[in-house]
Amino acid sequence: MQPEATEPEEDSVWEEPPSMLWGLDPMFNAFNRLYVKDILHMRESCQVSGIYFYNSHPIFKVDVLGTVVYKREREDFFCYGVDDGTGVINSLCWKDEQWREQGDGSRLAVISSAGARSFGSSAREDFNPASELKKLRQAQHSSSHLEIGELLRVRGPVKTSRQQREIMASTYLSDPVMAVQISWMMEVPQLYRQCYDKPFHLDSSAQNIQGGSASYLLGRATRILKDFLKEKEVTRFRPYDVQDLLQPLVSRQPLRTASEQEPEAGPSSGPPTSFKQLRELLQKSLQILQDEGLVFRKVKCQDEVYHVTERDKDLLMAVRDILREDCRREKYAEKGCHILHILSSVRQRYSRNVSKAALVLVLKALECNSDIISTIDSHYTIL
Repeated sequence: MQPEATEPEEDSVWEEPPSMLWGLDPMFNAFNRLYVKDILHMRESCQVSGIYFYNSHPIFKVDVLGTVVYKREREDFFCYGVDDGTGVINSLCWKDEQWREQGDGSRLAVISSAGARSFGSSAREDFNPASELKKLRQAQHSSSHLEIGELLRVRGPVKTSRQQREIMASTYLSDPVMAVQISWMMEVPQLYRQCYDKPFHLDSSAQNIQGGSASYLLGRATRILKDFLKEKEVTRFRPYDVQDLLQPLVSRQPLRTASEQEPEAGPSSGPPTSFKQLRELLQKSLQILQDEGLVFRKVKCQDEVYHVTERDKDLLMAVRDILREDCRREKYAEKGCHILHILSSVRQRYSRNVSKAALVLVLKALECNSDIISTIDSHYTIL
């Protein structure tokens, strides 16, 4: 029976769920009977190392049945190559403490002499403790040491070592009539159809948790940018000047440089998932700063330059000049200019992208400097 073909998930449409929701997936704590091909192609989490995703399901323990196709023995462990028909994966079987040291001739001689003294003259002449111990060790060693072609069931956590996927535990199976293999080949395709190939969907309560988590993350990102503007006292900046500040909130993976931000067109030139999440978080945070009037874009073009409202001397001067000129007119001499009139004039003379929230911050800054004064009903006049 051939395993059902599974297609890898597209990076452009897949988004890793927050780690606080992984426990809601029944597959998270189960030993998942996945094909080796799918285990080798699972995407590793960018939030927690050692966690992998298959079709948005978080996975760290698997259950594989296959044939030993190669073996290596080290001082502390055996390494077997397990082939289930779709691929080959390494399986590390750690040796028991008592079998890590192989007995040599001198050690057996000591045991033999001690055994002979204990038995004394009553010991049978045909009984040799050294040879019997050697036979026992060989029998136990053969029962725990597999040969190429034998069946091996591997159950344990997945890890990546030296850029290769490995499974850290295993169990030897005796299956003379192939009952286990037949049952396995019938059950695994059903598990794929009923569980593995169905994406992990959140219920309404989990979606509320996820939304709360996203809001919390966005709030932290916005606070980081506000603290940066306050501490550094910058007058203008570009997105790539501040994106590294938000990197710890999204991913541990290194980001590309500014010159690599615009990838060339092509089927495989899309940005990594962590970089895409970082860009989205940065854009949403900057939009909040714009809505609050803390920053604005004087000219909307491909080169994104954000001006810090309260430190833009040209904007402050433009507002002050507008009030100085218009307050001389008889119409505004008594009460001053209304904020909407000032906003319209600023958009005509300085920039169409200045928001009302940004103008309010500018007027407060000028009033604190005693350059202007507020009168009534959102009117301002020059001093």
